Amino acid sequence: MKKTIMLVIMLGMIGWAVYEFVFPSDEASTGQAVEEETVESGVNLDNDSADQSENEEQKETTASEPTVGLEVGNLAPDFQLATLSGETVALSDYRGSKVMLNFWATWCPPCRVEMPDMEKFHQDTEIEILAVNLTETEPNTKQVQQFVNEYGLSFPILLDEVIEVANTYAIQPIPTSFMIDSEGIIQFKTFGPLTYDQMVAEMEGMD
Repeated sequence: MKKTIMLVIMLGMIGWAVYEFVFPSDEASTGQAVEEETVESGVNLDNDSADQSENEEQKETTASEPTVGLEVGNLAPDFQLATLSGETVALSDYRGSKVMLNFWATWCPPCRVEMPDMEKFHQDTEIEILAVNLTETEPNTKQVQQFVNEYGLSFPILLDEVIEVANTYAIQPIPTSFMIDSEGIIQFKTFGPLTYDQMVAEMEGMD
């Protein structure tokens, strides 16, 4: 009789163990599900944090970049033009140097007044001068060359043959000049001729 009872008990325990293995309890299943959900949630949180950090870095980079424009403090618009001597130059080629960007024409009396001072300024300082000629308004480039020879100009003369750059810089009266620092930022702009002393003062103000 005792053997029979013990056998029944042992069979019951084996049966219960098999049942628990095949059909785990709700508590165990819930715990495993919560753990899996927590792990999955943790991965999502990590991805969200990475995305947020990347977005913040992009915003900081964008905020640190100067605005391209024509006002003092703006990054001067880049351009590319051929010179009277046949070379092709871009404003960005002069990054790292101070630049005086001047718009002029041979028929402009104030430009004629300003040119000798610009040449002296070029000779006496390390500033780069880019003199953009409004070539579309000239009879021909031969007249531009004659002007350069007459005034003994040694700085680059850029030919704006379709007034594209003049339009980009919203040029109306000439001469118009921009003083641009070594980072390409406009530090000064003026309409009308500058004297030698004014040019030097504005260049030194960019230090």
